[in-house]
Amino acid sequence: MLDIEVAASVAPGAKIAVYFAPNTDQGFLDAITTAVHDTTHKPSVISISWGGPESSWTQQAMTAMDAACQSAAALGITITAAAGDDGATDGGKGNNVDFPASGPHALACGGTKLDANGATIVSEVVWNELANKEGATGGGVSNVFALPSWQVNAHVPASSTATGGRGVPDVAGDSDPATGYQIRVDGQTFVIGGTSAVAPLWAGLVAVANQQLGTKVGYLQPAIYAAKAASAFNDITLGNNGAFKAGPGWDACTGLGTPITNKLIPLLALASKGTKGASKRAVKAVKKAQKKVARKSGR
Repeated sequence: MLDIEVAASVAPGAKIAVYFAPNTDQGFLDAITTAVHDTTHKPSVISISWGGPESSWTQQAMTAMDAACQSAAALGITITAAAGDDGATDGGKGNNVDFPASGPHALACGGTKLDANGATIVSEVVWNELANKEGATGGGVSNVFALPSWQVNAHVPASSTATGGRGVPDVAGDSDPATGYQIRVDGQTFVIGGTSAVAPLWAGLVAVANQQLGTKVGYLQPAIYAAKAASAFNDITLGNNGAFKAGPGWDACTGLGTPITNKLIPLLALASKGTKGASKRAVKAVKKAQKKVARKSGR
């Protein structure tokens, strides 16, 4: 209900399809591939509010999941994913990032604590209520996925592994339950937060952008990491998620920051122009990844 109501409130009138699957790696993969290739509903954006530390996944499961997300990119579909609610550890030992948010084809969504007066932002800092055992935004550096080309100039901290490097999150939104979202469930109203609210928040924003621009913005990371995109975000510079501190520009707590919608949507028009070229490259990558997965599974 959180996902549905947040996305619908941001994008009133949008058609929302919900996919149900077993709570297993295969179930997760089937949900994504079904949504990506749904010729009936033809989604332009997919919101994912579940995940777990990279260390809790098998390499085969992550490879297959990333291949499905590559398929989405090839079809011009944006995927938003929650960065986790347990700070830099993501509930594990040491520092971890949450997958599938850590995959390079997902828009990883971190969290803030927002204090506002009407439409005016009074303050916005990194969401961190770990001291009260009420969670904190996930974020950090992937130990599995390499640093993407569009993050090269983002000053992402070095990975602890030779294969990793992708920085998480990419963007952020209000996620502190104390400043969260009023949700109606079974006749009762609750205030709920978490980065699980930020993924549908961004999904709704992308749906509005697609409607206003008359096209799908698709794989938008290269566009939002461009130098001229900084003005489209509120840069969050205060707070931490345990191991990482917020600061000017990208950081491993809130990414590039929270959206300034009237500046972001025109910028996303540039992303849609590059979708065709990116799609061709993604198709080749998908085929390569799928062959690799097939060999590992013996098919």
